[in-house]
Amino acid sequence: MAKLLSCVLGPRLYRVHRPRPPGPAPGSGGGGGTERGEPAWDSYYQPRGLEKHTDSVLALASVLWSISYYASPLAVLYLYRKGLLTMSRVVPLSHCAATLGLLLAGVACLRGLGRWSNPQYLEFMAALEESHRSGSAESKRKLGLYTFDFRSWPVDFRWDSAGPAWGGSRAVPLLQTPPRPRGGSRGLLGALRKLPCALARWLLAHTLGRRMLFPGSVRLLQRALLPALLQGQARLIEQFGGQRVKLLACDGNEIDAMVIDRRGRGDPRGDTLVICCEGNAGFYEVGCVSTPLEAGYSVLGWNHPGFGGSTGVPLPQSEANAMDVVVRFALQQLRFAPPSIVVYAWSIGGFTATWAAMSYPELGGLVLDASFDDLVPLALKVLPRSWRELVTQTVREHLNLNNAEQLCRYQGPVLLVRRTKDEIITTTTPDDIASNRGNDLLLKLLQHRYPKVVAEEGLRAVREWLEAATPEEQSSVLRRCAPDERWCRERLRGWAGDRSPPFPWGLGEDLSPAQRQQLALYLVSGGVAGVGAGWAWPVGVVWTRWACPRLTTPPPLPQAQQHLQNFEASHCTPLPPQAFRLPWAL
Repeated sequence: MAKLLSCVLGPRLYRVHRPRPPGPAPGSGGGGGTERGEPAWDSYYQPRGLEKHTDSVLALASVLWSISYYASPLAVLYLYRKGLLTMSRVVPLSHCAATLGLLLAGVACLRGLGRWSNPQYLEFMAALEESHRSGSAESKRKLGLYTFDFRSWPVDFRWDSAGPAWGGSRAVPLLQTPPRPRGGSRGLLGALRKLPCALARWLLAHTLGRRMLFPGSVRLLQRALLPALLQGQARLIEQFGGQRVKLLACDGNEIDAMVIDRRGRGDPRGDTLVICCEGNAGFYEVGCVSTPLEAGYSVLGWNHPGFGGSTGVPLPQSEANAMDVVVRFALQQLRFAPPSIVVYAWSIGGFTATWAAMSYPELGGLVLDASFDDLVPLALKVLPRSWRELVTQTVREHLNLNNAEQLCRYQGPVLLVRRTKDEIITTTTPDDIASNRGNDLLLKLLQHRYPKVVAEEGLRAVREWLEAATPEEQSSVLRRCAPDERWCRERLRGWAGDRSPPFPWGLGEDLSPAQRQQLALYLVSGGVAGVGAGWAWPVGVVWTRWACPRLTTPPPLPQAQQHLQNFEASHCTPLPPQAFRLPWAL
């Protein structure tokens, strides 16, 4: 009876990852391995008839519940206008809802009976119970061979495993924007006058705002993407030896993460861990994790709160809490040295990446792909102009993604990847590269680090180079200012010396305006030797084994730049592994 009850209440099982024994696969004429000589896998869980049909009924009920949840405000308004929200009408509806709930409970019991008759599911439940009971490495290894509802996965690492670093609080510190001085009366009467506007801002942020900012947290979208997510997770586990882990953040949220540790495999790149921060509709199963992974690095990917198996809702505070436990896991459990950890972020992931760099300044580097400086200009782009004041205050109070402010608190090496046809973080049109907010992120960083160099003449030269719409225009700016790479490098190294002073630097006080222009352009372009090198090859000719099977080697890489690398693509185009590199350092 106890086994039957555990099957009724147990999680849904999706896949079983087991190496297929040698020999021809069923229904195929080939061997059991792949073309690379890797072991083939049996990855599909086969539910029996009763479990399969009852699962379909419960999945349909879950989808209908999600639809009714999002449509509930309109439904309540409609019922109110029709006069149906009366006691005489509500009581029969509640009886119908209770009856439907009992029917679904019966369907769940039938599903448990179907699971109980399936030896594969019973074997999975034994592995799950053993992992919860003992927590040993062997039991977790066995559990890692299954993909199932992540809510039942045991916690692998807690944020306070090595002692709380933030005074035991339930939230990590964030940079707070100082409130603007406002007129009006103070005291209770003033607070009551401001209450309706504050309530409107809170509602806007936690309803429409949060879902527009993080569409990947919408459950209907996640259900539509479930097959692709399962396939991507199977690829990480089977092809790359990934290990799924559950991390408990300081606010109680459970974070779904995947680690691929490549240390000790002969490739020095495997000794560097790349922590990947996904975009607002990205998941580690199908997101930017693939770029450093295929480039040969060790990788730690994680899902935002409310994404995939992670719990909670994605807001700035919960995002920072999640990033905190991810970094702690890399340092304390995986035991990577801080200089060997690089944080790689795509799009909105730049917020958590810059927070990690600010809070853990000993990390080895930061790569920001298609990221922006501040959310306010992008929010004003998509919402009505008449909402300008409301949107600005709402973002500042509840959705403040102040990437540039956090980035300037970091002293380590930084690389920005700018998409030249970005349709998301430009404030006008995708072809208007001058309105790309990545430009503002870079300028704020350089102005903070080199205030004497990136000012007046240097600032004008950098802006002209950033706003150039074609490689030819960028090359023209470089040739006119003629930054000499050797001279610029010697200047920077001579200033830094062995003392490595913290930013901002006073470098540039003794330079002429022309020399400041040269040094400022060198910081973004890499000098005359890098003319035209900042534009990666077009997406259509990116080398892949699948698209160009005749090619045996990829085309030559563009010469590396210092703080900025252009990529000729739109916002959602994956960065090819050949274009991924670590940040430049003196």
